[in-house]
Amino acid sequence: MRASVPVKKVYSHESIVTINHLRNLLEAQGIPAMVRNDRLFGVLGEVPFMECWPQLWVLDDLQADYAGQVLHEAMSAPDSEAPEWRCPACGEHVEGHFAVCWNCGAGHPDERSAQD
Repeated sequence: MRASVPVKKVYSHESIVTINHLRNLLEAQGIPAMVRNDRLFGVLGEVPFMECWPQLWVLDDLQADYAGQVLHEAMSAPDSEAPEWRCPACGEHVEGHFAVCWNCGAGHPDERSAQD
């Protein structure tokens, strides 16, 4: 029997769109992640509102520090007028401020070559 690896919450936000975008960023960096509380809006008012916010969890708590760094960099990056780019995996056009393709989740070509 395999021992389970503890998961760890790394972020919570009121917007499910933001949480899913950040999950995609983590997974593009090789950090498996999951979203919890993505359907708790119906109990808002019955429980504290922050307890209903969608949460981002990493599936291996040993990667939580690295995930925190990735999230910090993503959220502190200045809003720049970066040029639109074309996804190397699916060919979709992606707005310049995104590091991950919205269509398939592939990383920005410049980011991928920096990791190699």
